[in-house]
Parts: sequence; structure tokens; C-alpha cells
Amino acid sequence: MTLRVVEWSTGTVGRHAIAGIDARPDLELVGVWVSDPAKVGRDAGELAGLDRELGVVATNDRDALIALRPDCIVHTAMTDDRIFEAIDDLISFVEAGINVVSSGPVVLQFPEGILNRELLDRIAAAGESGNASLHVNGIDPGFANDVLPLAMTSLSQRIDEVRCLEIADYSTYYQPVVMRDIFGFGQPMDATPLLLLPGVLSMGWGSVVRQIAAGLGLTLDEPLVERHDRVAADRDYSTVSVEIPEGTMAALHFEVVGQVGGVDRVVLEHYTRTDPAQCPDWPKPADGDGCYRILIAGEPQMTVEFGHHGEHGDHNVSGMIVTAMRLVNSVAAVVDAKPGLVTALDLPMVSGRGLVTGAH
Repeated sequence: MTLRVVEWSTGTVGRHAIAGIDARPDLELVGVWVSDPAKVGRDAGELAGLDRELGVVATNDRDALIALRPDCIVHTAMTDDRIFEAIDDLISFVEAGINVVSSGPVVLQFPEGILNRELLDRIAAAGESGNASLHVNGIDPGFANDVLPLAMTSLSQRIDEVRCLEIADYSTYYQPVVMRDIFGFGQPMDATPLLLLPGVLSMGWGSVVRQIAAGLGLTLDEPLVERHDRVAADRDYSTVSVEIPEGTMAALHFEVVGQVGGVDRVVLEHYTRTDPAQCPDWPKPADGDGCYRILIAGEPQMTVEFGHHGEHGDHNVSGMIVTAMRLVNSVAAVVDAKPGLVTALDLPMVSGRGLVTGAH
């Protein structure tokens, strides 16, 4: 059965989602939403950077897209700076009977213990009334720190600690709001960026820690522990998103930690550089400038490093692709899922079925 899909946004993730939807034989792109008036009326293939038109014209008419009654919306619009407005959008789609896979807000990856009960009940009620499901995922938060580490623990005899790391150079990551206003790159060292306000790290990545804990049957101490350290620029740096003058914030390391009895048991950790030469004492990918690394302490000790890069070598481009494709490839499973919010713990194995070159 072919599922009818609307793509919601055509930005750094959305353009790859369009290409991914087009590549799957079981999905049909029937609509595209854009926020930029300059994109209205343009063909989806053009907006996705494909070499052909897809015959689907972009619109900013929300009601017209909902009236299409698609089986699923692939929602990749920016949510980091409008979390609760975005949640309202997603609830409205589900209430209208449309299944949704979304890249954010990331708190919905596993919101138990983070969002208040009233909001969780609203999402559940929307699912029941619309008989539709909502799944929020991607690569981080997402596959690299839910499915991958939990799959590794199936090989464990004893688990002392699960640690999920992102180690990446963000110099080619184009998200100016995220880079400057949220992470604080290029800001004075005595300024406190949004990400480092108390509780914000847990809002962003606590869902990862809590979902791994749930998958392992752990009851964590409350609240989660947040740790971070920042590094000032030793010279001027330039990225695609923000200029970083000497002396301003250039690199960030943080941890969101789930403890049991005061002992670290589940840790989400990021090492974020804005130039690959920064912080030589920090961990580095085995290959390239970005990776995810899973460390499981116990018996046996296990390490898996998941690296990726695009055909032209850039890991930030491929980061957008894997985020988009984790969503696109999950569409059929989410359409078949129970109504309401579904997490990675609720879904069957998601694969790239149908995507092998020459297979169709």
C-alpha cells in the first residue's frame, strides 16, 4: 500500500526528507508546507535540490494541506526556539486524524518525567480522538542514543554504565539560531547561553537518558545531573553559521546524567567543536570530523562508533540526511502504531526496505 505524505518544511532537514520520500516506493509526496513566502509556488523537487520536478507545489496554506487527508506528515520544521507552539501544531495534526513523524521538539522523543501530566494527557487525548500516532525522533536525540545503545545492551551480562557520546565539529552546521543563541558560540564567556540555563540541558537531552533507563528497567534519582565546561577561542574562527572572535565561546562539552543511588548509570555526553583543531585533548572520531560513540561499561566492556559522511565528505550534511531518513523510514511503522505518542520502545525494527539501488 502506498502511503500519502506531506512534508512540513524544506530547510536543512526537510529538503533531504523530500528526497527520501521520493526514493521510497511505498510513499507518495502529496503536499509541501513552507514558511518562506518566496518558496510558495515552487516545485518540491527544486526546493529539495533534485535534478527534476516532482509535480508537487509548495504552499503556506496549512488548512489546504490538512484537507488533503494525508496518511502522515513528516514534520521537520525548526522547533528549538518555539517548543510549545510546535507541540500545539503537532497535536492539531493528530487531532485531525493525521499520523506524524517529527524531528522535534526533541523533548517528545520520551517526555515522561519532563513534560507535565496535563500536556501528556492532551497528546494522548488527541491520539484517541484522531486515531493517529505521533513519533519524534532523528539521530540525536534519536537512533544514536535510543535504538543503538539499547540494541548493544542485548549483548551484556552486566551493565555498570551506558554512555552515549556525540563528538563533532559544527563549523559546517548551518543553524545560526542554534549555534549562537542556543549553544552560545561567539558569545562572551561571561554570558550564559540558553542551553546552559539550569534545566535546559535536561529538557533537550533528558528524554534520551530517561528512555534508556526505561529500556533497562531503571528508576533514576531526581533530578538528572547536568555538567558542562566551555572553551574560549584562542583565535578568530569562522563557521557557516556564526563568527567566533578570539576570547568568545568556541567549544562546549556537556553531560546529562541519570544516576541511581548517586552513581552515574546513563550518560548523554557531547563534545562540540567549531573547528576540528580545537581542544586536542578531547575525544576525536576515529575517522572524519563527526561521530556517535556508545560505551557500555560492565561485562563485557563494549564500544561502538557510528560515523557518517555525505557523498562529498561532509558529516553535517549527512547528519541532516540521517535525521530525515530515520523519520521517513519510520512512516509505515508509525501509521500502523497505536494512537497517541509512540517512542522507539514501541516500534518494531525500522529499516531501509525498498531503498536498495536497482531493487525497484
